[in-house]
Amino acid sequence: MSFFNLQKDISLGNNSCIDLVSEFLLNIQKKRDLNAFIEVFEEESVLQAKNIDKKIADGTAGKLAGLVVSIKDLLCLKDHQVTGGSNVLRNFTSLYTATAIEHLLKEDAIIIGRTNCDEFGMGSSNENSFYGPVKNAADITKVPGGSSGGAAVSVQLGGCQVAIGSDTGGSVRQPAAFCGLYGLKPTYSRISRFGLLSYASSFDTIGVLSKTLEDNARVFETMAGYDPKDSTSSKVPVKKIDFRVPKKKYKVAYFDYALHEEGVDPSIRERIKENIDNLRADGNMVEEISFPLTEYVLPVYYILTTAEASSNLERYDGVRYGYRDANVSDLESLYKLSRSHGFGEEVKRRIFLGTFVLSANYYDAYYIKAQKARRLIREATREIFKKYDFILGPVAATNAFPLQSKNDDPLAMYLSDLYTVQSSVAGTPAISLPQGKDKNGLPIGIQVMADDYKEAELYAFSNYLLKLGRL
Repeated sequence: MSFFNLQKDISLGNNSCIDLVSEFLLNIQKKRDLNAFIEVFEEESVLQAKNIDKKIADGTAGKLAGLVVSIKDLLCLKDHQVTGGSNVLRNFTSLYTATAIEHLLKEDAIIIGRTNCDEFGMGSSNENSFYGPVKNAADITKVPGGSSGGAAVSVQLGGCQVAIGSDTGGSVRQPAAFCGLYGLKPTYSRISRFGLLSYASSFDTIGVLSKTLEDNARVFETMAGYDPKDSTSSKVPVKKIDFRVPKKKYKVAYFDYALHEEGVDPSIRERIKENIDNLRADGNMVEEISFPLTEYVLPVYYILTTAEASSNLERYDGVRYGYRDANVSDLESLYKLSRSHGFGEEVKRRIFLGTFVLSANYYDAYYIKAQKARRLIREATREIFKKYDFILGPVAATNAFPLQSKNDDPLAMYLSDLYTVQSSVAGTPAISLPQGKDKNGLPIGIQVMADDYKEAELYAFSNYLLKLGRL
């Protein structure tokens, strides 16, 4: 049931915010072994629920009154801890609230807790957290995806209605696919990044995970918009989302690898083909295309994101805030020991890679070339949208994989992002749509990409696509 149906029940007196929060807290307690939450705001969420029940009775409640939300441990909430899943920020308390979260609170959403994540968003399995790995509720031997794995599982286990995560190269969409949820990565700049701990600033986006498409859309609509606190946020007006599909027929593309790449799991290929067949049967034009720059997308992504990570994480030096090693003897040892013991192995690996590509001898050979290639990838991607409305394809090559199966092979883990990074490099929006389960009971997801600021159209098309599958 969508939140908006629950909201109707509340207005009719058949339910209350207190009842909802109590049920979610009970589910969190029962499934605490999944390790989805780092901290649960039990007393605070109950108090919020009581206050919002009063506002509903008085007729003064906001449009999200009673919506129970979890937030990834990369988003700031004033007077609450935010650690980025890292030892380097353990016990750090935020002095302000992220703009996106402020928008939700103004509309009377209830924040139930902060969720586990790969350290600073660096990972594809949610095994790189200082707080330990998150387990997939569909199969506890499998990963939930990363880096917003805790966010995905918080919804999957029934701990909240919607989770707010972040997506740098697929960190909302891949967990959504692995956990059977809807997961939106909006256009870069569409939602303010103010109050989001930085990994790679020119890629980071705040996204939404949910069990229903409608909930996802309404939460996106609430968070999106210009913010003077974020100089990169866009002033392009946010369209009101209308799920009614226009009478025109769509032009849809899919990349050749979607159906012909041997590495793509047969269950995923089958779902993509079913959707292609459904679209064609309803009179839409669907064509196979190739992308000439495919082989460069992943290298460009990792060169640029590690470079930005190297720069962004320089602030964690043990001097001003965060972890400071107890065995320091001078300034040099303060930096070395605090960072060596404060950061996890994957974060250190990416800092080393980023520092290398930014070094004087390699800056032109790697960083500058990658920036030029990124521009070409963006232009080539947007050129496709001059002819086609959407691009259909896989979120990942496989469904959820076993815990610890890729930990000793960083390259194999990085390849998990192969199909999500294009929209991240290009800055365009994309959404993961649940497509049932495979023969092993694991969720299947597919991805739809759209042009800049076409989130409203993306939601409407997604709704249409899902309806076609149910006919």
